[in-house]
Amino acid sequence: MEEYEEQQANANDQIPADGIVKYARPALIAAAAVVVISLALLVIIFALDSFNATVYSVGGKNINDPSDEARDIRELYSAVRVGGIVVLIASAVTAVAAAIVLFRSRNSPQNREDSGENLGFDDLADS
Repeated sequence: MEEYEEQQANANDQIPADGIVKYARPALIAAAAVVVISLALLVIIFALDSFNATVYSVGGKNINDPSDEARDIRELYSAVRVGGIVVLIASAVTAVAAAIVLFRSRNSPQNREDSGENLGFDDLADS
């Protein structure tokens, strides 16, 4: 019994401050949404890039040529691609950090809103 109380005391020492936990859930939701949107944007950008290279190659030209036109087509979406990757990485790191904060605070007394009353099915169904 004493070991359990000691473990709980050590676990309570590791719980993040209440302010961080309050913002972790919205941060996790927002970051997950941004990750999905960034992935969709990157898929669209890579598809458009491939389409442009294919259309350019139909005329017998090579996209890897050192010409100015080929270079312009290769670099057309480079800024958006780099920005999308940066946003994807930043939002993924934010989502992981928020998940870690929520995981560490899952057993904290502040997160338990227990009224002390246990209801069964009959109580809930009003039978």
